[in-house]
Amino acid sequence: MTNSKTKLNLFCTVLTYPAPSGNYRGESEENRTILQKIVKQGQKYAVISPESMRNALRETLILLDQPHNRTRLHDEDQLAVEFKEYPNADKYADDFLFGYMVAQNKDVKEMKKLSLPAKRDSILRCNMAVALSPYKYDAVFHQSPLNAGDSPWKNASTSALLHREVTHTAFQYPFALSQRDCLEKPEWVRALLQAIAQLNGVAGGHARAYYEFAPRSVVARLTPKLVAGYKTYGFKEDGVFPELDRLEKRDDENYDLPGDEFWIGGDIVRQMEEQELSRLTDAGVNLFKNPEQLFDAIADEFLGGEK
Repeated sequence: MTNSKTKLNLFCTVLTYPAPSGNYRGESEENRTILQKIVKQGQKYAVISPESMRNALRETLILLDQPHNRTRLHDEDQLAVEFKEYPNADKYADDFLFGYMVAQNKDVKEMKKLSLPAKRDSILRCNMAVALSPYKYDAVFHQSPLNAGDSPWKNASTSALLHREVTHTAFQYPFALSQRDCLEKPEWVRALLQAIAQLNGVAGGHARAYYEFAPRSVVARLTPKLVAGYKTYGFKEDGVFPELDRLEKRDDENYDLPGDEFWIGGDIVRQMEEQELSRLTDAGVNLFKNPEQLFDAIADEFLGGEK
């Protein structure tokens, strides 16, 4: 096992369950809603921004009763948030975990009077969620009815045909945490890992889709190394993670990746053949059938057992 006194880094890749996805980031004049996409190996894949995931994590932490400074306002004519007071990483979990930046000079001066820094980096490093299945140019259509009769208001003079790009896929995304950033507030980091284990409500700009981001499978590494050392977007479309073949006993001569630094959980473990389970167990890999149990155990190791 890793030494809890060592300054460790946590690298993790999360795979979601597959489902129809309609997360999108724009509306055109033709009422067409567009999936965000990137090109990989000549094909288009839907992506979801880390900002969307971070916002959902903020909302989840609120539901987990963590102290929060920022609240989303839903009654404004644009995307809007409200802060209770100036950002304070010692007082609020969201300011500590996700960082902030105060740009106006007058506010910077006020924060300086309060001995508060005007900006702070996020301790959670998170990259885009990328679809496992390529986008196949699927779309759905529905018609928005005209407000007619005695309706006191209407948005348009005619009904509208709405065109929406969709894809059926799972997503994978990596994140990283440094132990030296986390030990100041271990209880908030533990809550963050619990939030990732039951993440929901992730959606793009104007999306209205329900798509769970709770992990189907997890591959994580706790290591003093400064990089993950494996392919962080390593899940294949069938849910397997080929780089697990690299995990070996630490005391084996010329071992590749030390098995005792890895934590594997979820469907990928439940579907493993007995021979592979035995090999990974012999290599010292920490195996969990349930992703939530994995995150609880890894929090104990990463945060020194702090509750």
